[in-house]
Formats: sequence, structure tokens, C-alpha cells
Amino acid sequence: MHFLDLPPELIDEILLSFDPFDVARLSQTCRSFRSHIYNDDALWRGLYLSQPYDDPRLCLTQDGRERTKVDWRGELQRILRAHSVINDISLCKQNELNKVLQTLIDMISFVPPISSPGLYGDTLSNLNWTSSDKEISSNLVWVAAILQHGFLDHVKTRPGLTEREKQLLAKLHTYYGLTNGDTTRKSRVASWAYVYNMRNYRWDNDFGPYSPEGVRGGVNWEHMQAIHHVMSRHLVALNEGEDFEYAIYKMSMPYTQISIPRELDLANERDWAGITGLWKVSFCFVDHRDLIADGSGINASIFESDDFVEIFRTMDVDLNVVHTEHDPEHPDRPLIKFFGQMRDPSTSTMNGRIEMTPDNEVHWSCISGDSGNAIWSMEGIQVGGLRSGYGVLGSWTTIYHDEDDPVGPFWFRKAENDEGVVIVT
Repeated sequence: MHFLDLPPELIDEILLSFDPFDVARLSQTCRSFRSHIYNDDALWRGLYLSQPYDDPRLCLTQDGRERTKVDWRGELQRILRAHSVINDISLCKQNELNKVLQTLIDMISFVPPISSPGLYGDTLSNLNWTSSDKEISSNLVWVAAILQHGFLDHVKTRPGLTEREKQLLAKLHTYYGLTNGDTTRKSRVASWAYVYNMRNYRWDNDFGPYSPEGVRGGVNWEHMQAIHHVMSRHLVALNEGEDFEYAIYKMSMPYTQISIPRELDLANERDWAGITGLWKVSFCFVDHRDLIADGSGINASIFESDDFVEIFRTMDVDLNVVHTEHDPEHPDRPLIKFFGQMRDPSTSTMNGRIEMTPDNEVHWSCISGDSGNAIWSMEGIQVGGLRSGYGVLGSWTTIYHDEDDPVGPFWFRKAENDEGVVIVT
């Protein structure tokens, strides 16, 4: 009897004990094997589910919607190919990097929801986040693990990167967290020079980390990654050139997971973004007068000086929804208008709006000031899935948008479960 004369169910059961790479090699041995393997969706579903990834049928999009049809074979092949390239960048074919990066972005963008960010507390602080809680996304664990060995830093040095590749790399970096390359003074100077340069904030990009078409044109992830870097270095203590495996903190990949209580029906929830409650807003600023160089733009050399000083502060603010408006592009995610009251010692208040962008990012925009007199404006994007523990990254400046106005980065996150930092060395 020939192997292929066995019942299809038995053949599949045998093949499921193989590594997917071996199954692919087997398909190349003869036409009959190829026909059986590549026309058997149940086999590929089983092979996919045998891997350390999330079950796609349990995953949601970042704005909380269920996935549609799953291409088991196509997705598994893409992931395995991406893994091979990350392990050995020399395998990357011409024009293939874009596909590899998009595959990783897709993996971290479609994950199961966690019922509460509080589940991270004990699990992550004990470095036990690989399997100790079934709600923690296997995709996020897997992607973070394969990126720990320097892929992001290495690929950024490749010549000839396209604008699309740079944006995907920056988005992946922003989600991932700090890399070894982020510990150098040179990289920190570059991020400072980006986020504090008023020339990067214009009317056409809505004075935020957006494309030249504004927030509706998409997020500028290179800008977001620079903001992430500046903010993160105030949270994670790392020495120049320090070698470490991974820093787990609230602006790292585990916290990008979508967070939706099991009993919540988002389609009928007024506060679908989960903003009601106490939040912490951290922001950085410098003496902007020192950055201006003879009216010719920013004096970047100031960041290289040992005398350069950057201030990092955190304030508490209570947020409440005051009104919602129908959004025809997202009928079950209405535009949210909110009010915030800073806690003592500040007397400032803020008014803002939250809405979905055309590319399904959660956009925050607000103005603030003392006694109802607005002075400051803030523009930001929620990183990760809806209600993620990661929070919102963005930029602040004045409402006047003059050329010599100060500007800087901010980070908004819900105060509950505001854990510390764990560094894996």
C-alpha cells in the first residue's frame, strides 16, 4: 500500500506531527503529495494552530471587530517566511522586506482581546508572560521574542529603504519598545532633534505626528517612534550602549493588546474608547529659546551638549465623556467629546475629542489651560488595540502655532495598574 492510499484524515494526522517546513519539503517530492498538501485546508488549519500563535478565529481588529475568513495556508507561509528572514536577513529577496514587515504588523494588529489590563500586573512583573495567563496574546509574545536579537536595529542600517519600509519599521519599533540601539547618545540626540523641531509641526500635518495630509492621511510612524524614544528614556534606566534582551514596561509590546471587558458590547457603548476615569499625562519640555539658531531653524547641536536639560513631568487628570456625535464612516464608534480636570496642584482643564481615523487608528485631540483659557493643544494616537494599556503618544504645542512656539512629546495612559519596568538582561 502506498502512503497516499491511506484515508485523508489519517494522512493529515501524520502530517500534523511534522514541522510545517517539512510538510512544504514533502510537497516538493512528487505531484501527488503536492496536490494533497496544497488542496487540504484542514491540514493547513491544523498546522497553523499547532504553532505558538493566536487562533485567528479568536482575534479582533484593533478597533474591536471580528476577523473575517482566514487564509490558513497563506498566512502560515507568510509568517514562516518572515521568521526565516528575521533569523537570517541575507535570505531577504529584493523588494521582500515590505512583505516581511507587514506580516509582523498584521500579527500584532490582530490579537484576542484581554478582559482587563490589570491581568498584566503579576504576570509581567514576574517575567512569566509566555504562558501563565491564557488571555495574553501569543502573537505579541512570539513577535517580541523574535525581535529581541537586534533585527530592528540592523535593518534600519540597510541602504535604500523605501518610505513605506521606513514607516513599517518605525511602527514595529514603536510597538516593540526599546532596542539596544536606543541606548546610545547618538540615537537619543536624533530623536530629540526630531520631536523638538517646530518645522516638523505644520498646518498640513495638523501639528501632530501625522502625514503631510494630516491625521486623515495617516500616522507618521517615524515621528511616533521618536516620541516613544524620548518618553521611554525617562522611564527605563539604561546605560550608554547597554546590552539587554527586553524591557517590559507600559510602552512595550505586551501592552498593545486590545482590552475589552467580556460583558461590554462596544457597538452600543457610548464610551467605546474607555476614557472615563483617572489618567496620567506625562510630557517633556526644554527651554525652547535655546533651540533657535538665528532664525534658520533648530540648533540641533544643543542636544549634544552635556549642559542640555530636558524636563519630564507627570500630572493626574480625571476624564469624562460629555457628548457623542454620529460618525458616518464609523457608525458604531461615534465621535467622543470629553472634559478633563487636572488634580491638585494644577487647576488646568482640558476639552477634547476622540475619533477613529480612516485607517482605523484612535485619534485624540484636545486643548487645555487654566480657568478655561486654552493655551495648549495636543495631538496623539492610541498605540495598539482599542483601550490598550499602552495609551496615547503624541505632541503638544500652543494653540497659536507660531513659528517660534515651544513643542514637545506627551504620553497619556490610564492610571490603573501603572506598573514599573522589568528589564531582561
